Amino acid sequence: MRSMLFTPDKPGHCRVGIKSLTVPPMLCIVGYSGSGKTFVTVGLVKALKRTGLQVGTIKHDVHGFEMDRPGKDSWRHKQAGAAATVISSPSQIGMVMDVDHDHHPVELLPLLGQMDIVLVEGFKHADLAKIEVFRPENNRPAACRNDRNLLAVVSDADLGWCVPRYAANDFEGLAGFVIAHFRLASVTSRGMQRTNCG
Repeated sequence: MRSMLFTPDKPGHCRVGIKSLTVPPMLCIVGYSGSGKTFVTVGLVKALKRTGLQVGTIKHDVHGFEMDRPGKDSWRHKQAGAAATVISSPSQIGMVMDVDHDHHPVELLPLLGQMDIVLVEGFKHADLAKIEVFRPENNRPAACRNDRNLLAVVSDADLGWCVPRYAANDFEGLAGFVIAHFRLASVTSRGMQRTNCG
């Protein structure tokens, strides 16, 4: 079992140290705006979850976001100047924290260490495994066709790329590919214990 702790060195870089944290594999779902990244990410999450895997996601938003709603208590905490605010309930937790840089997905792994796999929507320039969602009708070039980390492409067009191609709605096929590539152990029936493969 791999145990690593990723600590920020410089923005976008990490040092590796030892700690008892299992590091899940990360897979970026990439493509230009309007390609269907969210559609594929959501479908893949559902298909992987049906196999019993715990799936975490990271969504890259270069424009910034407002997660909390104006007027809510946690929003008021943040507006008052709290650098970090955590909201907790019996079924969920959420956190909003000020940061000084755009975090690389690997820097966020300590938040998702108990997952079997982490799907990252976006981060097409990250040095991580990728699946590109490509629609020729968008009249945009491929985002990562020549990227050495490209594992597969999702497209309804026959592209002739040198990686496996999956139709835009073939979530079961894509999930099977991901499970095999990352050697993930899936839970096929309730009550079975999950084991690490490799």
